[in-house]
Amino acid sequence: MEITHLDHLVLTVTDINTTLAFYNQVLGMDIHQYGEGRFALQFGNQKINLHQYGKEFLPKAKFPIPGSADLCFITKTPLHRVIQELQEHAIDVFEGPVERMGASGTMLSVYFRDPDQNLIEISNYI
Repeated sequence: MEITHLDHLVLTVTDINTTLAFYNQVLGMDIHQYGEGRFALQFGNQKINLHQYGKEFLPKAKFPIPGSADLCFITKTPLHRVIQELQEHAIDVFEGPVERMGASGTMLSVYFRDPDQNLIEISNYI
């Protein structure tokens, strides 16, 4: 087997509308509705499907719970501008910029949390 890339992942959230607003307005992801009441956040050629906690679609993770994700997103936007944009949205950057090792090499990262307290890392490759 040869895996080539990640197509999508699922976040279990406490409030779909709050999550959609955050990822759209703060991180610039596109909102997509599909099927009967299903929502996803699209960026590049990947997406994040959203499941409402307690009303998850099947099949689902064995223990879906809001706030358990740790996600890293790569941006072309310089980190000083990312920090500035996060501050404009009253988002607390609690760590960074710090150097980290990503899948393709060394990067600079900042860390903050989404409305469900998932850890969000935004990075630039060096």
